[in-house]
Amino acid sequence: MNLGTLIVGPREHVVAIAELDDMAAAELGPLLRDTARVVEMLRRPEQTYVCMWSHGRDTRKHLHIAVQPVTAEVRARYGGLRSEQLQARMMADGDEPDIMEVERFCERARDLFRTINDSSAEHRS
Repeated sequence: MNLGTLIVGPREHVVAIAELDDMAAAELGPLLRDTARVVEMLRRPEQTYVCMWSHGRDTRKHLHIAVQPVTAEVRARYGGLRSEQLQARMMADGDEPDIMEVERFCERARDLFRTINDSSAEHRS
């Protein structure tokens, strides 16, 4: 996937949204919102995809939710493809971002997540 894509998933083994307990379900919405905010602040995409995957070879494996920034540049690189067609082509091509860029993105993302968490804690006080 392209630079800035983050994966959200439960720590416990869960293969479907329907299997989330009440606490995990209550945490998921704000976590996805915050993750999308971080991705959008850092990558400034035209659109951010949020999609669930849980496939293994023959059965469901583990719940993963991809939060992927999609820019005009990314779409142009893949012939204008969108949605699942874009993601499938990206994974089939095995085109991965430079590891140094990924590390820089992760550092910045961690800082933003801390800022968001600190801000949320202040509002709860």
